[in-house]
Amino acid sequence: MLRLQSLSVGYGAPRGIVLADLDVTVPPGSFVCVLGRNGAGKSTLMRTIAGLQRAVGGAALLGDEDIAAMRPQARAQQVAVVLTERTASPGLTVDDVVSMGRQPFTGWQGRLAPDDRTRVADALAMAGVMPFAARLFDDLSDGERQRVMIARAIAQSPRLMILDEITAFLDLPGRVETMALLRDHARATGAIVLLSSHDLDLSLQLADGIWLLDGAGGLAVGTAPDLIRAGHVGRAFDTDAVRFSPTLGRFELVG
Repeated sequence: MLRLQSLSVGYGAPRGIVLADLDVTVPPGSFVCVLGRNGAGKSTLMRTIAGLQRAVGGAALLGDEDIAAMRPQARAQQVAVVLTERTASPGLTVDDVVSMGRQPFTGWQGRLAPDDRTRVADALAMAGVMPFAARLFDDLSDGERQRVMIARAIAQSPRLMILDEITAFLDLPGRVETMALLRDHARATGAIVLLSSHDLDLSLQLADGIWLLDGAGGLAVGTAPDLIRAGHVGRAFDTDAVRFSPTLGRFELVG
């Protein structure tokens, strides 16, 4: 399972701590969406859990292991990370990029065994990128690139997938398909999928659990119905122009 143990995340002065003393447990096979307005700390939290940014205090544990303290290869075998940054891979095809998800398991020669090739092919098919597997990665649109990076993460067969705003470049059908794919993948494999998103409606519909950042250093954790009933969604997102309606489950214009 994933466990945040008194985890505090943030930066040095003047920004300081963004989220403090988080204690959360996520069981295997869970699809969790991390929600909050811009600047609430979603990316900071995700990067810290992934071991890419030093925690201010506490730890993020996968099983009994501190993710940040894992050796790079061991962490790559257990944790897959997809960020919003636009990556360049000159000369590499889509198949090459997805195959890189198997590098933590192939040894210094980097040769793919039959099992590795099977996992790559399955990931290409699951993410819907098999039709352009032979195309150059750098020739793809932003939305196509994100699908390829998701396929690479699936090919990696991790215990924990951390995906930061990866649906931002996808159209609505693509966002629905991708989030449903990640939810089904978590349930089928027992992996934990942690996805930060601005897509509030889809997250509330599809996530097994929600982490809701209120922008003031608070984190509410629960199922979508629980957080809606408790008023956490409205407190995090309501403005003078829009209000979240608990009865309708969506935002409405004020006035």
